[in-house]
Amino acid sequence: MSKDGYSVPGPFGTIIHYDANGNKIGESRPGAWGTMEHYDAGGSKVGSSGPSAFGTGKHYDSSGSQTGSSSPGAWGEYTHRDSSGKKTGHSSPGIFGSWDHESDE
Repeated sequence: MSKDGYSVPGPFGTIIHYDANGNKIGESRPGAWGTMEHYDAGGSKVGSSGPSAFGTGKHYDSSGSQTGSSSPGAWGEYTHRDSSGKKTGHSSPGIFGSWDHESDE
């Protein structure tokens, strides 16, 4: 596994995403009904995520096709899976509300 990056909280519920080298790669902003809207570093919308059963989040691309999901673990971490259910990585809580991301590839 390799560290792929991290995310930190921003203003008004925004989450800012960085790669492993500290370069901003995008952000997620709160949407309607508990969803998050995802944008690349240039500000173009690239997808969204929304809540599902048992705390699992479903992820969608900009055309609305499901691209994967994230399931909560016992210690605050999340396991990420692609649309076929294959585990692709996980995110662990960091300090001051941040998240560390690692892929399984």
